[in-house]
Amino acid sequence: MTSQHDAWRELGQQLRVDSVRSSSAAGSGHPTSSMSAADLMAVLMSKYLRYDFGTPDDPRNDHLIFSKGHASPLLYAMYKAAGAIGDPEMLTFRRFGSRIEGHPTPMLPWVDVATGSLGQGLPISVGVALTAKKLDRLPYRVWCLCGDSEMAEGSMWEAFEHAGFHDLDNLTAIIDVNRLGQTGETMHGWDVDAYRRRAEAFGWKAIEIDGHDVAAIDRAFARAVETTGQPTVIIAKTEKGHGVKAVANQPGRHGKPLDDPDAAIAELGGIRDIHVDVPKPEFTGRPHEFPTGELVLPSYEPGTKEATRKAFGDALVALGRARGDVVAVDGEVGNSTYTELFATELPERFVQSYIAEQQMIATAIGMQVRGWKPFAATFAAFLSRAYDFVRMAAVSRANVALAGSHAGVSIGEDGPSQMALEDLASLRAVHGSTVLYPSDPNQTAALVPQMADRAGIVYMRTTREKTPILYEPAEDFHIGGSRVVRQTDGDAITLIGAGITLHEAVKAAGQLAGEGIETRVIDLYSVKPIDAETVRAAARETGAIITVEDHWPEGGIGDAVLDALAEEQPHPIVVKLAVRSMPGSGTPAELLAAAGIDADHIAAAARELAGRAGAQGRSKAEVGSGRRE
Repeated sequence: MTSQHDAWRELGQQLRVDSVRSSSAAGSGHPTSSMSAADLMAVLMSKYLRYDFGTPDDPRNDHLIFSKGHASPLLYAMYKAAGAIGDPEMLTFRRFGSRIEGHPTPMLPWVDVATGSLGQGLPISVGVALTAKKLDRLPYRVWCLCGDSEMAEGSMWEAFEHAGFHDLDNLTAIIDVNRLGQTGETMHGWDVDAYRRRAEAFGWKAIEIDGHDVAAIDRAFARAVETTGQPTVIIAKTEKGHGVKAVANQPGRHGKPLDDPDAAIAELGGIRDIHVDVPKPEFTGRPHEFPTGELVLPSYEPGTKEATRKAFGDALVALGRARGDVVAVDGEVGNSTYTELFATELPERFVQSYIAEQQMIATAIGMQVRGWKPFAATFAAFLSRAYDFVRMAAVSRANVALAGSHAGVSIGEDGPSQMALEDLASLRAVHGSTVLYPSDPNQTAALVPQMADRAGIVYMRTTREKTPILYEPAEDFHIGGSRVVRQTDGDAITLIGAGITLHEAVKAAGQLAGEGIETRVIDLYSVKPIDAETVRAAARETGAIITVEDHWPEGGIGDAVLDALAEEQPHPIVVKLAVRSMPGSGTPAELLAAAGIDADHIAAAARELAGRAGAQGRSKAEVGSGRRE
């Protein structure tokens, strides 16, 4: 065993040297954070990780996730040692156009998810491990390298609790306890017992080791693999910058290349070119497949009422019956989001995340790593708690469907703590996202299957209240579309709404028609991508546009419309009706009225515009914008 130990030590030194080399070539990076974990990764990749770098999509592969994504020089050094990349590519670290980025992303086929926003890798690892147990039903393992600084993040402890609750004995977390964070000592420094006590309280097997003793590392990994019924955490006491006296255990060296890389490389024993034959998966088998069938969407009779949140739940069940790859994840509000229907009908593909929204999104991200189609649902307001996970999911090129119910003042008596008034803006801002806000149950049902096939982050905002059914069950709705609900040749004003405000706009149009003011009404159910041509046509053909939204005025429907009109010059005045003061409790009708977004206020705004000089039949050369207080 001595020769094997020597080989591991030499590999650890190579990983340190290459971390120094790549960060020095870049003039930036985190070599010292990489050097502390080098021995841990040397043993892991030499003996315990089961991975075929030639076929990264092999479902039998283990998963290695660097929760401490800033230690990317170490990860890239491992890829070089495994023969996945060459030395020249490794040295393009952080260069423009290189896939060897500052923090790992799936630009590299061996990277499951983007990391670098600390506190996310372990929660996502829990999602992947849960997928192995519950969905794929394959014995691959998940290994996650964590930093001690990120152990202060609450999301890490959501992950610890969920992994313990689900008995994820296929998950091993490795905490690199190198004592030093970015600005000084971490919360617990080298007090490894503090981490052990917490981990054990969450039901984990905890193993404390010297993270530079390769024999101890070997024994710890062996125990982790042998452990059943609970996840394992290896708490490794290490030294930041280990192996180079100038930086070892020195504060102020975080995120900086070494001052004298040549001397450091010499101190580490020089450049090596060790190749590691990483063990390949040894078992046979394919991922489990759930039954599929015909898609039979729910239908709702015009003239009746139903809530779009209920239609979402009904449609999700129908989609799950038709597609065995669809999974539902809920934040313990399933009787409000109606994912409880999915849990009842398809319990093997339902995961309860309880009140842990960060872990809920992380679980969904972990599931899509393995090709499943997760739908994660909670109150729209509470998605803000997990927004960083959503933002990073876009960096991961993840495909995840989100549903947020109980949005806006129309939820009524619960008050502002439960009212999402920022969600359209925040989700529109996510790169490559899709934002849907259906106004009708049949429309909702038609859109839900499209969410599963849409790339990126797809968000559907649903309404708590039952609203009139406007559309026939067979009508076609597609992402990127809209629906002109009311139109005449003499339209002077266009009303644009979605969800609850579309119905208020329809009522207002009826009032205005009785007064001789013809209005066009557009259902903007696809907020992003927006049906720009329909909006621009309305701008060209009517004298003014009023947007109405149960949302703050910033970033929602009104701004989406203005974005669509940005290059349409000239365009008519656009008035944004939105929630502008902090709401309280009350009935939905009272709160819509107080916010100035009910039918009466919409009609009043239209009358004011119609009464302005030139508002009806005004010159199309006029340009303007406006708002109502």
